[in-house]
Amino acid sequence: MPRAVFRAAMVLAVVLTTPALAGSGNNDRQKGLTTAKAVPAKELFGSVKEPAPLSARAIGFYSHGCLAGAEALPVNGPQWQVMRLSRNRNWAHPELIKLMERLASDAKEKDGWPGLLVGDLSQPRGGPMLTGHASHQIGLDADIWLNPMPPRMLTRQEREEMEPRSVVKNRKEIDRSVWTEAHARLIRRAASYPEVVRIFVNPPIKKALCDWGIAQTGSHAWLAKVRPYYNHTYHFHVRIRCPKGSGDCKNQPEPGPADGTGCGTELAYWYSERPWARLPKPGAPKPPVRELMMSALPNECRAILSIK
Repeated sequence: MPRAVFRAAMVLAVVLTTPALAGSGNNDRQKGLTTAKAVPAKELFGSVKEPAPLSARAIGFYSHGCLAGAEALPVNGPQWQVMRLSRNRNWAHPELIKLMERLASDAKEKDGWPGLLVGDLSQPRGGPMLTGHASHQIGLDADIWLNPMPPRMLTRQEREEMEPRSVVKNRKEIDRSVWTEAHARLIRRAASYPEVVRIFVNPPIKKALCDWGIAQTGSHAWLAKVRPYYNHTYHFHVRIRCPKGSGDCKNQPEPGPADGTGCGTELAYWYSERPWARLPKPGAPKPPVRELMMSALPNECRAILSIK
């Protein structure tokens, strides 16, 4: 067993047997809380390989929460293939699983997209991940590669090693040798579903969608859901609203009405220097990482983590 996996498993065993997580009496509660606080939540959630066998519920906010009753997106479907299988991040709330299957089917039948290469959804019980994301914690986020699915089943090794191709040249230019109208139709299809509340893309992708979408007939309301953000150069990030039955879930706010499609002042902001000035300068020391602890998550996440 790799050392990191062994350590995470041992940490999980220690923390989940503390009184604070097991629900025992008050005498030892403070000692248990101290133990739990010492362990980053990502190590605990990252070591659990199976979902909590409960009714499906998204708990908390997209970047501070957990997931009960997760379902796995099959790694092979009629119009999709899951990538990076070793991460075990193809778990989600059943409503997101339904949407992924619907999007894959609709995009192929109605938009000519050959199939989805699916990146990260969530871990079996959600929560913070060891690497890669601040969100994706409550089973309502999905990353979809902008590479079309090839016309054959990829091997497990290919799914681990294949490098996705960026569709942007830099932070202001789309790569016209890669970007096509089919990409725009795919993202519009995802944004058209009422349960989708946000789609995150790189700023040049948002601009390409604005230029294309506004020229199309029909409603442009879908563009308001598509928001520019850092790093989304080879994939787009789909986020759905809190499903019914998830009373402890906190929704993403609806897009504001001030900028309509988001193709005006918001896009201009991302084409200015302001958002990029916030990033560390090349070669500068990285700021210390502030680990997310169990105390920052909803209380119910401790119970979700402890269920066997």
